[in-house]
Amino acid sequence: MAAEIQPKPLTRKPILLQRVEGSQEVVNMAVIVPKEEGVISVSEDRTVRVWLKRDSGQYWPSIYHAMPSPCSCMSFNPETRRLSIGLDNGTISEFILSEDYNKMTPVKNYQAHQSRVTMVLFVLELEWVLSTGQDKQFAWHCSESGQRLGGYRTGAVASGGVTALCWDPVQRVLFSGSSDHSVIMWDIGGRKGTAIELQGHNDKVQALSYAQHTRQLISCGGDGGIVVWNMDVERQETPEWLDSDSCQKCDQPFFWNFKQMWDSKKIGLRQHHCRKCGKAVCGKCSSKRSSIPLMGFEFEVRVCDSCHEAITDEERAPTATFHDSKHNIVHVHFDATRGWLLTSGTDKVIKLWDMTPVVS
Repeated sequence: MAAEIQPKPLTRKPILLQRVEGSQEVVNMAVIVPKEEGVISVSEDRTVRVWLKRDSGQYWPSIYHAMPSPCSCMSFNPETRRLSIGLDNGTISEFILSEDYNKMTPVKNYQAHQSRVTMVLFVLELEWVLSTGQDKQFAWHCSESGQRLGGYRTGAVASGGVTALCWDPVQRVLFSGSSDHSVIMWDIGGRKGTAIELQGHNDKVQALSYAQHTRQLISCGGDGGIVVWNMDVERQETPEWLDSDSCQKCDQPFFWNFKQMWDSKKIGLRQHHCRKCGKAVCGKCSSKRSSIPLMGFEFEVRVCDSCHEAITDEERAPTATFHDSKHNIVHVHFDATRGWLLTSGTDKVIKLWDMTPVVS
């Protein structure tokens, strides 16, 4: 008698739509052209390219423009088709793209910074060009006159520990990604002062995008991971780590507590912390591991034995899905109207993904 074949459960994952290749160096930034099957990219190889999908199904450059310096960042405004490009030499160059995306016309240059431009943003409502640079300057210019309107010297280079920001205008929540692999949700609008931690990457978080209609956060990292977080759940703050000179479970002294070690004639132990209750515990009293998704720990972390017993299977249910882009991501752009995600990686390749199977 033949064994009954059980159907495999369907795995929902992003669908790779296209690989866009041809850049000689890393593509530092790229965007999906709204309402078109096209991509605009700027690269360390000094090129600006507009890629349009041809009848063959492949993306080929309709514009190939060489800049005088490596392109570090960009900002594209679809309404005006204004393209602002930050360069390694500190200049910001502006162009207007034609309606068919086959031509770009130079508009003006801003001598904005003394060194590499790290961020540029065109604000149509104010007609301002905002920028930050490795010269530790935050500057803003008038896009009409080209005049510098002001500047502010920051205490550090703008691309410090925080590597990505994203704003939810409805819940009034700010998301930040960091080089320490974490994502933090800051409750600014609620004025509760809460900060919810999300741990799902093994390398620095490179970019964040928020799908407002489904209340899902997309985070991408240098580890190549694309993580889709369900933000439509009631999450909990991680507890503060408590200070103690001895284990708060068995009262064994920690190794710096010489008095208790002498009095009890016991060797001091190493201190750990339970990620659920925050208590200071020894290794013997925290030998178990568990995921705590509602606290943002999708991976298993150290918990004390009593907390491990108290965590239910329901509390261990994942609140995020994990996907491998198969390249180390340096930048992403999410088109919410189509559910497309663009990733560019250290492999000099741009990938276009259909995220609707997981962002829905």
